[in-house]
Amino acid sequence: MPIAGATDVYVGLNFGTLPNREYLDIWGIDELRGVSIQRDHLVLGALATYTDCIRSREVAQWMPMLVEASRLVGGPQIQNRGTIGGNIANASPAGDSLPVLAAADAIVVLRNASAERRMPLTSFYTGYRATVRRPDELIVAIEVPRIDGRQWFRKVGTRAAQAISKVVVAAVRSETGPRIAFGSVSATVVRVPKTEHALASGASIEDALRVLDAEITPIDDVRSTAEYRRQVARNLVRRFWNADM
Repeated sequence: MPIAGATDVYVGLNFGTLPNREYLDIWGIDELRGVSIQRDHLVLGALATYTDCIRSREVAQWMPMLVEASRLVGGPQIQNRGTIGGNIANASPAGDSLPVLAAADAIVVLRNASAERRMPLTSFYTGYRATVRRPDELIVAIEVPRIDGRQWFRKVGTRAAQAISKVVVAAVRSETGPRIAFGSVSATVVRVPKTEHALASGASIEDALRVLDAEITPIDDVRSTAEYRRQVARNLVRRFWNADM
């Protein structure tokens, strides 16, 4: 298993839940770091940390909702070690950066020794903590196209920060319609295209929320209940849609 910041890996090791017994530390590969603008895309190296995102002028201008999400990930220690590539690879449905990247139509760049391929983040996950990444591939970068419209991010947890999300949402509202992505309401991070279409087509917010109910599948767990998550998801979409442009 490739590891970098290892902020989630160490938790799994402590609880004995990881099947892996061999680990490859890639923290020192500087070629996987950095934030830049290339070919009209914001490019985040897989080892870009949350602190890098918070401090980056490019991220602040291109994707302020990622800055906001990064500020709510753990404390300074986790922000200094946790990486965007690691959050994607860890594949937790509660990953705070994942709805942001999904709402931004981000592309995951995968590379092995002989080839490189690109895949939308929304196609990267096949199930709970399962991805299409092959054993011989690394996530090397994330590419984000230009985002037109107002960006919006909210995290609901036991505390404002240093807590795993009960529900997390990121959204973009533009002239072409909304893009809305949720974490912690399904087995993976999810976009809600039918809800997006309903809002873009002029449906009432109440009708759109009924569509939303059919697109998310929250569960009961130690952090929350399915019904609470469903109600919070409704409230967040309503708040996003009613917010001033």
